[in-house]
Amino acid sequence: MLTGELKSQIDRVWEAFWTGGLSNPLTVIEQMTYLLFIRRLDELQTQKEQKANLLKQEIEDPLFLSGEYDLRWSRFKDMDPEVMFRSFTKQDGVFDFLRNVGSRSAAYSKFMKGATFMIPTPRLLAQVVEMLSNIDMHDRDTKGDVYEYLLGKIASAGQNGQFRTPRHIIKMMVDMVQPTVEDVICDPSSGTCGFLVAAGEYIREHYPTELYKEDVKKHFQDKMFMGMEFDPTMIRIGAMNLMLHGIENPQLSDVDSLSEANSGFTEKTTIVLANPPFKGSLDREAVDTKILNVVDSKKTELLFIALILKGLKLGGRAAVIVPDGVLFGSSNAHMQVRKEIVDRQKLQAVISMPSGVFKPYAGVSTAILLFTKTESGGTDNVWFYDMQADGYSLDDKRNPTDANDISDIIARFQNIDQENTRARTDKSFLVPVSEIRDNKYDLSINRYKEVVYEEKVYEKPSIVIEQIEALDQERTDLLRQLKEMLS
Repeated sequence: MLTGELKSQIDRVWEAFWTGGLSNPLTVIEQMTYLLFIRRLDELQTQKEQKANLLKQEIEDPLFLSGEYDLRWSRFKDMDPEVMFRSFTKQDGVFDFLRNVGSRSAAYSKFMKGATFMIPTPRLLAQVVEMLSNIDMHDRDTKGDVYEYLLGKIASAGQNGQFRTPRHIIKMMVDMVQPTVEDVICDPSSGTCGFLVAAGEYIREHYPTELYKEDVKKHFQDKMFMGMEFDPTMIRIGAMNLMLHGIENPQLSDVDSLSEANSGFTEKTTIVLANPPFKGSLDREAVDTKILNVVDSKKTELLFIALILKGLKLGGRAAVIVPDGVLFGSSNAHMQVRKEIVDRQKLQAVISMPSGVFKPYAGVSTAILLFTKTESGGTDNVWFYDMQADGYSLDDKRNPTDANDISDIIARFQNIDQENTRARTDKSFLVPVSEIRDNKYDLSINRYKEVVYEEKVYEKPSIVIEQIEALDQERTDLLRQLKEMLS
């Protein structure tokens, strides 16, 4: 957990960038990511050296060759500003090293193509390097928390309806799907990789002993986490987020998830956690035909559900955030998607979230769908939950509050067999699939929730008139007394 002092140190680094001429939050985070990456490579090299010295062996797979030692964080951080800046910007310097280190480093380096060094002055570079050196990121938890705090400073929505999913909502979804060490977990619109990070933390918390086994550890590092992202800046940020949380080799693809270039994403994963982009439509010709076979649409929120079904293995599970329109839209494509997950797959839950959950990024009303890929149906009773609070105010400030339904949602979902006695007036209840079919596959909670109206008894009009007349008389008397006092 970050202390107040650590937060203050990070804030000072952020302010240094701002006053140094870099004010775009994504640009700042990307430049800081490059510096954190070279620092991380130096740490990994030091660990390899210590292991080699202990075993009296050669360094295994060194990240820095003998002629590259001046490019290490521990070497250049104490250089004069001008010398340090030249070491970054010259040919075969630090930044060229980052872009070309390739097979000698962690997965992050694969996504350095097109990266640009944008720190404008030696003074700013030296100032930021010194500040980052003074931040004690001594363990994995601190490294991860520092980066998460940085990501929290992205204060505006991205393009194409992308915006960062709140960390507590991500954690709730992970807690509901309960991943295991055998799963392959994917986010097809990975962004900063928040879902994959949270899934990794869940595995570490619930399977600490198993992670010491060599085969489980290798699966965790090399195969368990998959992500796709077409924005090169975001994939670099996401890869660094995973690295700083101890996942060194995630399977990230810099590809448009919905395109033919991603046609190989078929029955690859056992769990999908996602908050796909909601806004905009795509050129139908660019979309993978296997996705269009599930839903014939240009809307990204519908296409991503089809993509998820394509990518899941049989028996695989998904927890996906969708805009409310997916639940009740009347177009053929909307109906097609809902029929698919209700009739051909197994829809388990619909959690309706209040519109303020994604503020200040967006005020859109959303829901979470939880379903399992069966290809043979299986939906019987669908569990609905009417979330009214998530622990924060539902305005742009998002201040912490006592009202919070999240722990209740997790507890009820994990004991879903006991939900059949709940009335439709409760926060959660079960709806039989036959009723959903009768309502044209409408999945909006208001279609099924019963509202109890409290009867309000009012006075008779004659009595109300008498009360008004009495108030008028009192006002007249008081006005007369005031005039008499002034005369």
